[in-house]
Order: sequence, then C-alpha cells, then structure tokens
Amino acid sequence: MPALDSNIEYLKGVGPQRADALRTELGIFTVRDLLFHLPFRYVDRTRFHSIRDLHTEGETVQIRGILRRLETLGDGRARRLVGSLRDDTGLIELVWFQGIQWLEKSLHVGKDYIVFGRINEFNGRLNITHPEMEESSPEVLGAKPRTLEPVYPSTEKLTRKGLDAKGIRKLTRGLLDSLTPADLPETLPDIVMDKFRLVPRWTAVSKIHFPENQGDLDTATRRLKFEELFYLQLRLLQLRTRRKEALRGFVFGKIGDFFNNFYHHKLPFDLTGAQKRVLKEIRNDLAAGKQMNRLVQGDVGSGKTVVALMTMLMAADNGFQSCMMAPTEILAQQHYENIKLLADDLGLSTGYLSGSVKGKKREAILKQLVSGDMHIVIGTHALIEPWVQFQNLGLSIIDEQHRFGVEQRAKLWQKNPAGPPHVLVMTATPIPRTLAMTLYGDLDISVIDELPPGRKPISTIHRTEHHRLQVQGFMRDEIAKGRQVYVVYPMIEETETLDLQNLMAGYEALSRDFPAPQFQISVVHGKMKPADKDFEMQRFVRGETQIMVATTVIEVGVNVPNASVMVIENAERFGLSQLHQLRGRVGRGAEQSFCLLLTSFKMSSESKERIQTMVRTNDGFEIAEVDLKLRGPGNMEGTQQSGMLRFMIANLAQDGLILAAARDTAVEILEQDPDLSTPENQRLKMHLASEGKEAKVWSRIS
Repeated sequence: MPALDSNIEYLKGVGPQRADALRTELGIFTVRDLLFHLPFRYVDRTRFHSIRDLHTEGETVQIRGILRRLETLGDGRARRLVGSLRDDTGLIELVWFQGIQWLEKSLHVGKDYIVFGRINEFNGRLNITHPEMEESSPEVLGAKPRTLEPVYPSTEKLTRKGLDAKGIRKLTRGLLDSLTPADLPETLPDIVMDKFRLVPRWTAVSKIHFPENQGDLDTATRRLKFEELFYLQLRLLQLRTRRKEALRGFVFGKIGDFFNNFYHHKLPFDLTGAQKRVLKEIRNDLAAGKQMNRLVQGDVGSGKTVVALMTMLMAADNGFQSCMMAPTEILAQQHYENIKLLADDLGLSTGYLSGSVKGKKREAILKQLVSGDMHIVIGTHALIEPWVQFQNLGLSIIDEQHRFGVEQRAKLWQKNPAGPPHVLVMTATPIPRTLAMTLYGDLDISVIDELPPGRKPISTIHRTEHHRLQVQGFMRDEIAKGRQVYVVYPMIEETETLDLQNLMAGYEALSRDFPAPQFQISVVHGKMKPADKDFEMQRFVRGETQIMVATTVIEVGVNVPNASVMVIENAERFGLSQLHQLRGRVGRGAEQSFCLLLTSFKMSSESKERIQTMVRTNDGFEIAEVDLKLRGPGNMEGTQQSGMLRFMIANLAQDGLILAAARDTAVEILEQDPDLSTPENQRLKMHLASEGKEAKVWSRIS
C-alpha cells in the first residue's frame, strides 16, 4: 500500500490515465486526497420501503418482492425489458433499456428479489428504471449487512473512466481495507477527546465513508467537523498572537484637545452605549504599543462615521495624520462632507482626494500631506497611489472593506516608513457570528449593535406587480408631503443589456405617470459617465428631483434624509444583503420611512423566504443569519476572496455550536500553553507542522 502522501497514480486500480482525470476533475493528487474526498450524500440500504408508500419521484429506494412479469417490448432503439415486482402492499413496474439479453437470462419470474433504484414517473405511473436486482434469501439477508451507502461527487469525464460514484466507492473501500489505525494517527489531545466524547480519528474516517447506520454517521461527522473547525481557529488565534507580538504600533497615549473639545462641546448628539463601548476598545488598542487591526461592523445608520472621526481625533491629538478610504467617489465625498462639517470647528485641516481631483487642487493637497499641515484626508483608492505621501500617517480607516482587494489595502501599510499605521476596517454589511469568527478570526472585532435613539423603524411592505397603481398612489402621497422617492431596478451582469432596457422602460413609464413640470426625475446607472452620474445624484441630494430611478449603484453612499420611500422593482432578484443595504438608504430623517418590495406573483420558495425576512425584521444581523442559511458561506458578499471557506465537511450555516466549542477550546489551550510545548499538546504541534504549511497570509492586513 502506498503511503498517504504518495501520488494517487500508484494506488491499486488507478494508473496514469485515471490519475490524470482525478487530478484535473476533483483535485485529487495523493492517496490522502482520496481518503478525504468525502461522500456528499448516503443512500439508505438499512431499510426496505413498501410499494404502497412510494410516491416521491427522484427518491432512491430499496424494496423487496416477487418478480411477477418479465417481457421484452418494442424493437430497435425503442426495445426495452419490462418487469413487475409485487410485495404485500402493491405492484411497481421495472424497466431496462440496456443489457436486455443478459438480464433475460439472469432474472426469473416468481423469485424473491431485493430491488434498489430511483423512482420515476411515466404517464402518471411510477416505475424504477435500471434497478439493481439481487436475489433475496435468508442467507443473503444475513450475510450482507444493509448499510448507508456513500455517494461521491464525480463528473462525466470520470464516469467515462469508470470512476462514477460507484467506481470511487470501490477505490475508497480498497484503500480503507489496506490501511490500519497507525496510518491515520490521532491529532487531538486525549483531554479534548474525552471532554466532547469524540470518536478516534481512524474510526471517524472509516465510518464517514461506510457507516453501518445513522448513529455511526452522526458520530463520525461530529468528530471531523470539530477537528476541522478547531484547527482553523487554532491557526487564526496563533496568527493573531504572532501579529500582535511582531508588529509594534505607534502609541497614542494622549487624549487631548481635539478629542475632548469635540466630545464635550461639538458632538451634535449623545453617543449610544454601543458607540462608547467600541471607542473604548479602540482607545485601548491605540495605547497598547501594538498595531491595531480592528474590524468595526455596524448596521446601516448605526453611527460608524462618528466612531471613525473620533478615532482620527485621537491620532491628531498624538501628532499623527489619518486617512480614510472608501470604495466609490460618492461614498468618499459623503464621508468628506460629513467629517469636514464636524472637524472644521476644531481647527483641523481636512482634504478630499480621488482620481477626479486634478491639477493645482491635487498638488496643494499632496503638498499639505507631505508637510503635515493636513491632518485628515478622505478619498478613494487614489490614496494608495505611490504619488500620495504623508509626513506621519498613523491611522488608516477602510470603509466597506470587502470592496477592496487585499493587495490594495496592503499598500496603505507602506505609507509610513517608521512603521505600519493602525488599521480600522468598517463594514455596514452585518456578518453572522460564525462567519466573523472564521473570516476575521485573527482580527479584533467590534460590533455597533444599537441604533441612535429617535430613529423610526423603516416599515417594509411586500406588493406584487398587480398592485402597481396602489404603489404609485402611495408615492404621490409622500411626494405631496415634500418627501423624495427611490425606485431601484436590478442590474445583474449576465443580463446587463436587458436590465438596462428594463430600467429605461421603467423610467419612461414613470415619466408618463409622474409628468413634468410637476415632477422631476433623476436616472442613475452603472453605464453612465461618472460626471453625469454625479450630476444626477447631486440634483436629487439638493431636492431638485423628487424621484431617483437607479440601479444598485446607490446601494452605498447616498445620504438624503428627505428621501422616505424606497421602491425595489423585481425584489425577488436581489440577495438579502443587497435588499437590506438598499432599504438603509431611507429612514435617515425624522419622518417615517417605507420600503416597498415589488415582486412578480410567482416566486421560488427561497425568494419568498427572503421577502418574508425583510418584511419581518430590520435587524441586519438576523438578516445576515438567514442569508448565510440560504446562500451558504461561499456566496456571502465579500467572502469569496478569503480562501478560508473551502471546508471539507464543516458548514458555517449549521455548525455554529461546534465552531463556538472549537474556538473556546483553542483559546483555552493557547492561554495555558502558547507554544504548544507541553507533552499533552504534542499531537497538536505535530499536526500543525505537517498540515498547516502557511500560505501568504493577507489577513494580517485585515
């Protein structure tokens, strides 16, 4: 038997051609890769169904009965072998299109058979096509235990090489038969095994492939999920510890005039308890002498911008400059205007820099940054360009951080030769706790989970296209009160041309229903030139237009307190996260705001659940949990680049309790033995050394 790290080619039954197919189709390079190529479902061979109870087309079943009829019908390509199987409860038809000659000789009417296959429906009657047939007798039933039969992922190319699910099952069975427990040594300490009553690793791997019953499968699954999540958390926590030890940070030890003057005299409202808590966490980081690397997540409207400004004031009090980078000009401009408004009275110099700032204006800003005369600069990714230099950059804030590539963010580190600036990343996309512990497990996380007092919850209403006139009447009523309205259309890349036509058709229809000069309408979409887009947006911001027809370009960045209605067309085509972000564009003023979700009458069950969730709750974290359940972690916004979510067996949407237990255990072990040097932790150390060859870790840069 080849060693587990041997080339898959040398495993019995593989060879060069099959090995090449396994490598290209499934990424199986070694014997170990095959061992951990796990079944994605199981067929229950432990029980027999009654024919009377069969009703679900597509279900794979096992039945037992007497073959009552067997005849060949049709000719040529339409030739088929048809049989009937009867048990005590009913009769079902069996059909074969291939191997007819051999089957005619092998099968015998009047004999008792075990039949296994998938239920189909034809002309209103159920049948089983190409079932597996096995003659039944007390000896057969006793000698061959019925099990949960594994079904493995395969592809058409592998099937042509004889490696369909059945072929892979045969290879895996042969591999496991050739191994012993010594080939798969234990990786977890005995104390952890005992505490969580985990089966040994060898047992888990054997039973995950060939469980005899559901109990076997459950204990094997639980063990392997725990191990996978435990080692992930152990590595992340070690990484965080190493980063904190290795990266010295500028010490912001002083809370001075800028901060105190703003907090005591200029702050236009009281901070929420959540904002105060997060500021305290940030303040402790900045004074610790280690580089801060903190994620602040807070729902739309929770007050992250004020927290960002007050962090920049701490930097200014200690003689350091700050920069804030946003993903779009609209969002960067909005941050600049809000922060400048609050900072001007404090004697701070604030600048704005983007690709569209050119000539003497740009030169003046760059000069002030190098001289240190400018305390705060806010802008787009232009800030990471090599021509932007600082005198003493001490703090980098990145807003909507999932929209920047990690290499872009890394460039901010190089802006201060004396050492990396403190990093604060912010997101208005609430992240479920399980996902945050995984994606950002090596970062310190703060959550602003409280909205400012006086905010009225947005009322979310679902209407189908049949109620369009009613929706338009509601829009008229709100406009008559002096309010403004967003109407948003989907824009999905695969159908971009069609979507643009839909948006323009919608704009023309609204222009007829809301005619000028009584009504003015702005239109904004991703195909417009930035200057045209900005012109239309500014008209809406100034209140010169009552309706803005747009695509999701307004998902982040437009702050119009007077806008009280968000109408989302074809809402069933949006993800939950997008719907929640769009809804957050209204509800920014003192008046009651509304989000109207317009959908077609027919919707999938998943679309219905998304719409019902939006109507039921305004809580972004609850919405994120539902989104994780519906879409899975690999599809959550901003998570695809992480490289951490390709789990072998764990599922973040379902395994929150296992993840929490795994993380708590990892924390406890590292607190007692940071270097894993004690005898009881040698298994951990050896496994990390063999399995955890670290790739380039960008997560240090948030």
